[in-house]
Amino acid sequence: MVEELAAIGATVHTFSRNEAELIELLQEWSPKGFKVTGSVSDAPSREQRAKTIERVSSIFYGKLNVLVNNVGTDNIWKKAIDFTSEDYNVILSTNLESCFHFSQLAYPPLKSSGTGNIIFISSNTGLASLRHLSVNFATKGAMNHLTRNLAYSYQINGTF
Repeated sequence: MVEELAAIGATVHTFSRNEAELIELLQEWSPKGFKVTGSVSDAPSREQRAKTIERVSSIFYGKLNVLVNNVGTDNIWKKAIDFTSEDYNVILSTNLESCFHFSQLAYPPLKSSGTGNIIFISSNTGLASLRHLSVNFATKGAMNHLTRNLAYSYQINGTF
């Protein structure tokens, strides 16, 4: 997604929890002429999400045209009865809470741009069922619903 956006001329800021991968990608994109910056951040951390959006807002002078919520965690394959509260919280905070919080944090710079857009990358798993992945699938279904609700809420409030 970063390459596609950068290839059409967008200036992009991306983040990853893996610093080595991020540096490698930034070095790969630079010779292509892509305008891409990056930072290390872990989506489940509220503090790191806030710092990431602060940095993005600073880079783009308080304006942001597009927020792409493309986060997820490795699937935890367990029967529903075997999920621990820790499993549940990791999946929920990564797949759903982080997207909602990023959308809240990005609201001011998105509104300032006058053309703010939020894109949620979900999965067909939000529409399906498969035993052993009930929590993972539930978060993707919730993300789909959150997308619709935020679109409606932000439109009604005359935000974008």
